[in-house]
Amino acid sequence: MALALGGGERFVAELQRAWEAGDAVLPVDQRLPGAAQESLVDRMGASFVVDSTGRHRRRGGWNVEPGDALVMATSGSTGEPKGAVLTHTAVEANAMATSSALAVDPSTDRWLSCLPLAHVGGLAVVVRALLTDTPLEVHDGFDATAVEAAARQGATLTALVPTALARIDPSAFRAILLGGSAMPPQRPANTVATYGMTETFSGVVYEGWPLDGVDLRIRNGEVQLRCPMLLRCYRDGTDPRTGDGWYPTDDAGALSEEGQLSVFGRVDDMITTGGENVWPVAVERILADLPDIAEVAVVGRPDPDWGHAVTAVIVPTDPARPPDLEALRDAVKEHLPAYCAPQALELVNELPKTPLGKAQRWRL
Repeated sequence: MALALGGGERFVAELQRAWEAGDAVLPVDQRLPGAAQESLVDRMGASFVVDSTGRHRRRGGWNVEPGDALVMATSGSTGEPKGAVLTHTAVEANAMATSSALAVDPSTDRWLSCLPLAHVGGLAVVVRALLTDTPLEVHDGFDATAVEAAARQGATLTALVPTALARIDPSAFRAILLGGSAMPPQRPANTVATYGMTETFSGVVYEGWPLDGVDLRIRNGEVQLRCPMLLRCYRDGTDPRTGDGWYPTDDAGALSEEGQLSVFGRVDDMITTGGENVWPVAVERILADLPDIAEVAVVGRPDPDWGHAVTAVIVPTDPARPPDLEALRDAVKEHLPAYCAPQALELVNELPKTPLGKAQRWRL
């Protein structure tokens, strides 16, 4: 069943009703144009749509398996979104591990869901609250004024993306889960940097440490994980897991001797320039801290001499006074080898992003 509803009490009620009936739910992003919503519902094979006008049967829908809870469209950060099929066992495992890590107390805590419910960052908050009987407030998207008002009225826990965090006073919350894009270089002590994906129903690694039940390994530089939170398959029936249950994330990373995870970025994002490997995220973290840069993405542009030239695509804080390439190079060389410094600068008005704020480098 597709839920084509905004965030709020009705969405939560319809979600619970579908689960009680043994159906799985596809949340449909209400920010998509109507035609795009229809296309998504078609691709994911929903048999019913619930929208503001009621419940509608559709022809050509596909069955779900017993125990399936959700079909979640992936973020599409690398192209066409896929439908991750998550079971009740998987979403419950995520909810319980998260609640344990945050020491959630239903008698004193209150969750606020203010991210889009078509994405795991927002929907996972709802599911955690429902499965642990923790009080819940659901907003129809992020509004800074409404978020701060919710905190004053008793919300203690929420999940945000870094761009949203920058627009509120975070001190009123006991804990804020952060995900969706690169972490800001400096952030409040009550924030928790999370690593996860649609396929794990949100974060399963907090501050580099796996939650209970989560195994991590690195194979050929790629982060792989195995845990009860993993998807059953994609909606087309393909299973991305290895035969022994490991999920290749397509993210590059490393584990410390103690087992703490560092993520460098997507495997395909790595730039090879002059025979050296450059991870865009490492360069972006340095540049993002400069006062004349509002947003930045680092990509490799084909170059006849270097193979690829490290290129900083920047939204300047003041378009009339854009940053200087040499200043950017100097800033990067203070922290990284000289070959990581940008060789070119491109100025843009905005960066293409997913709805949760991830830069879509493939569109640059």
